[in-house]
Parts: sequence; structure tokens; C-alpha cells
Amino acid sequence: MADATEPVELLVCTTCRAGAPTDQDGPRAGAALFDALGNAELPANITLRPVECFSNCDHGCSITLRGGDARWTYVYGRFSGPEDVALVAEGASKYAATTDGLVPWRERPVHFRKNCIARIPPQSPAEEPKL
Repeated sequence: MADATEPVELLVCTTCRAGAPTDQDGPRAGAALFDALGNAELPANITLRPVECFSNCDHGCSITLRGGDARWTYVYGRFSGPEDVALVAEGASKYAATTDGLVPWRERPVHFRKNCIARIPPQSPAEEPKL
């Protein structure tokens, strides 16, 4: 079983345009969100990583939270850009404080409750299934 200090990755899609036309000039909203998160107060066990494209282009900026073999992985969408830094930092901090990636539903920020794109089971189950 993992403990809550094990490493967690916060992956941010840097190609997300938050629904803006693909030919729009200027920085992409996902890249701006990533840059702003670089200055945010995140727990020491969170590593921030840029990623190109989660194929969720029609649903705003997307992030993924994953951590080790024992935690669930989550993909969240519909973030707008750097203005969502505090929201992303709060959700990521709650995730990082778990041993299994399962933040109780009522403890998640409302945005995280309503904008989960995918939930992926851990690679290593918490306990072996009983036959």
C-alpha cells in the first residue's frame, strides 16, 4: 500500500486552447496554466509535468493526476487557463494527500466533481481478490 508522501504527477496539457480556434495567435491556455502552476504552492511530493495533448480538445484545458502503482489516476477537464491555478492546486493537493488517489466526493472541489473525464484504476490492486 502507498503512503500519502509517495510521488504524484500533475500533468498539464500544454497544447490546450480552452475551446479557442486552433488558428488563434498567442500563448495557449494550457501552456499558460502550466506556467502559472510552476509558481503555485504545491505539496513537495507533487511533480508538475507538461504533456502535449490529452485528446480532450473540445472540453477546455485538461490535467491528469497520477501517482505510483497503488493510486487511481484521474483526468479532469474544462479548466480555462491560469485563472484556475488555485483550483487545480487545491484538487492536486487533496489527491496527493491520499494513499489510493480516492478523495471523498464531498471533499473534492466542485469543479473536480463535475468535470472528471476519466478515472483509471491503479496498476496494483490494494489487495488480492478473494477467489
